[in-house]
Amino acid sequence: MSFLIAAVVFVGALCTLDLVLTLGVIKRLREHSERLSGTSGPGGRFDTLDMAVGEEVGEFTTSTVDGERLSRGMLAADTLVAFFAPGCQPCREKMPAFVDHARALPGGRAQVVAVVVGDPAEAAAFVAELSPVARVVVEEGPEDPLSAAFRARSFPTVLRVSPYGDGRVLVTANRIALDRPVTAAR
Repeated sequence: MSFLIAAVVFVGALCTLDLVLTLGVIKRLREHSERLSGTSGPGGRFDTLDMAVGEEVGEFTTSTVDGERLSRGMLAADTLVAFFAPGCQPCREKMPAFVDHARALPGGRAQVVAVVVGDPAEAAAFVAELSPVARVVVEEGPEDPLSAAFRARSFPTVLRVSPYGDGRVLVTANRIALDRPVTAAR
């Protein structure tokens, strides 16, 4: 009989422990859901860090890894702009699709700007992969010219931008399907 009592006490303790752990997991899931849904963080919202369609790109002047000068006024219509980081696993996963997409663009390399944000030594592999299909800029952090102009804080970020007659450059697309065939701009 004492064996049966010990077994019931053990099962009860195990169930109590399971309940406590389950409640802890539920609490953590709620915290993560709030962060992702935009109900927490500074100002009561979660910053997606992507620029919205119609937002203006800030002023910038920089140089590519090839020494070519690049500024906001030099961006052509339907320029594809992408931000990658060497330590970013999703960046490594999306890189082949981005390179294929960029290679298929009608304007070629002149229609694509790729920014690698991170330590220049670590960026070398990304630069080698991107250089044949894009004008590549290496920046060390979010305060550098292109990262600041595009407010790039999440990686990978892929945008399409176009200049307008008044000198402004606006984001025309912030969700680019890299797996879809490239079509001419409308």
